Amino acid sequence: MLSHNTIESAPNSRTPRMRVGRGVGSGKGGTSGRGNGGQNSRTGRGKFNAAFEGGQTPLFRRLPKKRGFTAHAPNVFSILNVSTLEKLASEGVTTIDSEVLAQKGLIPNIGALIKLLGNGEITAKVTVRIHKASAQAQEKVTKAGGTVELL
Repeated sequence: MLSHNTIESAPNSRTPRMRVGRGVGSGKGGTSGRGNGGQNSRTGRGKFNAAFEGGQTPLFRRLPKKRGFTAHAPNVFSILNVSTLEKLASEGVTTIDSEVLAQKGLIPNIGALIKLLGNGEITAKVTVRIHKASAQAQEKVTKAGGTVELL
């Protein structure tokens, strides 16, 4: 039976700390395993900074300084054609708005801005609630008996 004061670590499980720079006989004397001179043989931060490119002028200095200001991004509209309205009307939809279009996957989300363009023909009477419409598209929808409500 082992008592509490006879427990030893397994052989070679604990290696002693290497004492560098303590003479040639130690095996790590002289340059202490760091090679001969140079940046990485010194103490402290032995790395270049992230922008260093080996002495070449770094990219951030080669590019011009930014001047002026950047305006807000313009409103980006999701495009909807009159031909799409005809398809939706054939499925039995009479009121077309962002909720219906988002549900059908024709616009990315309910809050998207929508512009109606006049590509295609429409015969069905539909009510369209959108943000913008071309004159040609409005004319085609009203000629078919529908209405275009601009939000």
